[in-house]
Amino acid sequence: MVEKVVATEAALELIQFLKQKHGDNLIFHQSGGCCDNSAANCFLEGELTIGAGDEYMGDIGNCPFYMSKSQYEYWKHTQLIIDVINCHGGGTFSLEGPEGKSFHTRSRLFTDEECAELQIK
Repeated sequence: MVEKVVATEAALELIQFLKQKHGDNLIFHQSGGCCDNSAANCFLEGELTIGAGDEYMGDIGNCPFYMSKSQYEYWKHTQLIIDVINCHGGGTFSLEGPEGKSFHTRSRLFTDEECAELQIK
């Protein structure tokens, strides 16, 4: 089965570290820009309201991953690949910021076959 979102080994290791530090109830939301740029942000469950305007993309590291439905319309032909980069800890709302790390979203276009499997037009 084709996954809409996947994580690199480095991202999975950071998720595990954050779970050990903050607990297992983490969620991800793909930021649409603004002051936090466009990044995969990690929150404690309940810190961010997920609602009808959000699209469930799948799980990474056994944590649900969401994106706003309006943003998904632009990204629906791509697989999100969540990776990790080093940063200087400032300017992020995400839990990993103080660790000097940042989740980083890469992407690749789905093949025609994958779009058909996902029923994306």
